[in-house]
This record gives sequence, structure tokens and C-alpha cells, in this order.
Amino acid sequence: MLSVENIDLYYGAAQALKGVSLKADIGKVTCLMGRNGVGKTSTLRAVVGQHPVSSGKIVWNGEDVTRLAPHARAKRGIAVVPQGREIFPLLSVKENLETGYACVSRKDRTIPDTIFELFPVLKSMLSRRGGDLSGGQQQQLAIARALITRPKLLVLDEPTEGIQPSIIKDIGRAIEWLREQGDMAIVLVEQYFEFARDLADDFAVMDRGEIVMAGARADLDETQVRQHLTV
Repeated sequence: MLSVENIDLYYGAAQALKGVSLKADIGKVTCLMGRNGVGKTSTLRAVVGQHPVSSGKIVWNGEDVTRLAPHARAKRGIAVVPQGREIFPLLSVKENLETGYACVSRKDRTIPDTIFELFPVLKSMLSRRGGDLSGGQQQQLAIARALITRPKLLVLDEPTEGIQPSIIKDIGRAIEWLREQGDMAIVLVEQYFEFARDLADDFAVMDRGEIVMAGARADLDETQVRQHLTV
């Protein structure tokens, strides 16, 4: 469903991505791994339209979306959970969730019950300000906000970063449940190897702006992957 084909991306004169190719299929989790600064977030920014690519192509559901704006991609079912969560601290939890209504039709402007089944803590905090939540609760809110858009491609950028172990388990269970529904492709950027390994159907490893390893989970060489994750 998602095909990233040989993309290059620059920040000014600095090349961040060099011929990166990546695929993600409906009903599967594709994990993108690597150290800090190797191009993982840049790849996600290219996929969701937050930074233009200088060459290559991004195809979603058979359509070339390489030059589409982020809001146009969101309307086509692409949702992102950014690194650092980026919730609105002064809005309530309910208002944060409702910001996801912007890219869905009027009939879908509701909060599905599944949101509170996946993240029950949010139901008891609907009137609290987003900034008053713990880091783990904010991460759950960021994922829930993305799910409000009814995505067909969910992109998560290091959802375990700075999160307590109990909530990491909750997030892992939520990702597994979403995969089991069979109607969504999931791209997960992660440095926490065990979390990525346990969730991945397919994986790719980046180093210095390039994909250096890729394949199915069964082909994953743990020793080699760990070498690309350690500083």
C-alpha cells in the first residue's frame, strides 16, 4: 500500500536521505530502526509530506503522493504520531482528540469507543488539559488523536521515547490490536530493539541516510541489527 521509491532529501546543502526505499503493507507493522540522526524521522517527514524530497517517488494506495501537501495526504488516510507527541497543552483531552476531525467527513466526527478501549485512562481525563497529563498519557493521547482520523496508514515516530514501562506495554498491545484488524498499514520508527522486534512483520535499518538492512522478521539478524543501534 505504501511504496517509498529511491527518495533523496536535503536540508539546505546537507543530504539527509540517499536513495531510501521502503514498503509497508496493510495488516502489517514495518519497523524502521537506527541510531539518532541517521534519517529515520526525515523518512517519516517525507512520507507524511512535512518535508519535500528532491528526487524519488512516494506512492500510497496506487497514487503518486510525492508532491501532495500534508493535509491532502491526511485526507487520503495517512496519519502521524510525531516524536515528542506535539499535543496541544492548553486544550483539554477531548479538544485534542477533536482536532483530528479536520480531515474526516462530517459523519465521522465522533470519538470511536475503540479509542477508550485501547486507552481507558483518556476517558477519565477528557476535561483535563493535555499539558497536565504525564508523558505516557500524552503519548496515548497523541496516538488516539491520530486514530480519530480513521487512518489506513499510521506512522509512529519513537512512541516509547521517555515512557514508563507499563505504558510501553499498553502501546505495544494497542499496535498489535490495530494490526489484527487487518485494515491498516503501520510504520514504526523505534530505537528500543525488543519493542520493535516483538511487533515487526517487516523491518528496515538505517545508517547515514541509507537503508542498510531490510527484510521480513524471520530474516532479522539480531546481532547485526544491534550493531546499527549502538553508539
